[in-house]
Amino acid sequence: MKNIGMVGIGMMGHGIASNIVKLNYALGLFEHPGNQPLEDLQAAGATTFTGLKELAARSEAIILVLTGSPQVEAVLQGAGGLLEGLRPGTVVIDCSTAIPSSSVRMAQAVEAAGGRFLDSPMTRTPKEAAEGRLNLLVGGDAALLEECRPLLACFAENITHVGPVGAGHSMKLLHNYVSLGMVALLSEAAACAQRNGVAPEAFVDVLAKGGGGGVALERLKPFLLSQDTSGLRFSVANARKDLDYYNTMAGDAGSHKDIAAAVLGTLELALARAPESLVPELPAILGAARAPQG
Repeated sequence: MKNIGMVGIGMMGHGIASNIVKLNYALGLFEHPGNQPLEDLQAAGATTFTGLKELAARSEAIILVLTGSPQVEAVLQGAGGLLEGLRPGTVVIDCSTAIPSSSVRMAQAVEAAGGRFLDSPMTRTPKEAAEGRLNLLVGGDAALLEECRPLLACFAENITHVGPVGAGHSMKLLHNYVSLGMVALLSEAAACAQRNGVAPEAFVDVLAKGGGGGVALERLKPFLLSQDTSGLRFSVANARKDLDYYNTMAGDAGSHKDIAAAVLGTLELALARAPESLVPELPAILGAARAPQG
């Protein structure tokens, strides 16, 4: 499995691609406007394609790193899409964040076209993507995962098989609900702390030593202390999308989701106030959104 295709060279995809191409894989990239600059990848040996069908026809494995389910469905099933050029036995590895029910349908479509499918969403950030240190949550056949493990290990530090097709995307949504829910809670608390005269340094220090400590606080801390967003390069728009997907998944399963709906509402408010903002800016956005009038 040496001929690898990729669709979606954004902030995460670029780091994944850079690690694949340096390990002697023949990497093909789909050119589209949402990509990060491709020149460094081309200089390292990657080839670019302007057609999805053509990319599929030369690939033994195709990695998708897309925004969400509508994009995955369009790339696979749209006119001139990957399924039209898919080679027998090609593995589609979907590293996007997607709705599990959609992933099951896409797996069925890939298999009907003669291919194989893993949903393999990731956690961590673009920094770890560039370092080859992502966490992958893989749904699908365990033997197929073992066949693909050398490729996945190019860009992942931890690879966890979580169940059948769809389970990977389910686990990713569960993970993002918990992590983004914690960020939203801390953001609202930070905005309230500021309005009540609590210094940011004291807010961070007390929570870190008590029940509020953890990864979410550490990622927010640079912004709370010095307005530095580098600890969490994740957009409010993507966070809102992920919580919407979680609510859809929970609704499909008949699960209780009142807290998830409240987190989604918080993110929708933030997105309306500052569409281009990053998640770390939530404390400032929530503070502004509830500023006293007059």
